[in-house]
Amino acid sequence: MIAKELQKSLGYEFKDEKLLTEALTHRSYTKDFNNERLEYLGDAVLDLIVGEYLYHLFPKAEEGTLSKLRAALVNEDSFNKLAKRLNLGKYLFLSPAEENNKGREKSSILSSAFEALIGAIYLEAGFDKAKEIALRLLKEEYPTITPQELLKDYKTTLQEITQAHFGVVPEYKLISATGPDHKKEFEIGVLINGKEYARAKGKSKKAAQQEGAKITIEKLKKELNLK
Repeated sequence: MIAKELQKSLGYEFKDEKLLTEALTHRSYTKDFNNERLEYLGDAVLDLIVGEYLYHLFPKAEEGTLSKLRAALVNEDSFNKLAKRLNLGKYLFLSPAEENNKGREKSSILSSAFEALIGAIYLEAGFDKAKEIALRLLKEEYPTITPQELLKDYKTTLQEITQAHFGVVPEYKLISATGPDHKKEFEIGVLINGKEYARAKGKSKKAAQQEGAKITIEKLKKELNLK
């Protein structure tokens, strides 16, 4: 049985192991098949699972707030955390080149594999089982889900810190944009007074900027001894 420990962590045993293999196969590994189609499906399934969950969790929230909350949970950073909770990187099928490039630790690869895994569960066992597993993992990673916590604007916080301590605003520099138009990945550098403090990647420039700001805030807290 492949990925026995993974299936135990999921609380789900695949009947079709080929489906599980497909979900764990990065496009670098083989030309015959990969997990991108399952990723596409899983992304849609997770969008609905989280959307429905938030709809019931915040009965008085307006559509705009719900959309922002969903975006804060249905993204690369969030799915990367859930993938790491499952130790998903250990079970991936990667090419030697991607292996050497630390592919098992890459946020983009891990989050995509998590989406593919949920897509595979949905195909084999249906929406309710996919929902049960996804929500259990989500609640373990985010024990308290509040608008205040999820909708933190790291860019605004960073600007407040830099203006107070350096008298400047941070600069966000586009380092690279890779991948096809429908699936681009952006890398952003965060600079303060010309000094680069962090680099971060995301599926949008905004997501990469937020992640970069978050990393920079943590560095500045230590550097400036902030709470």
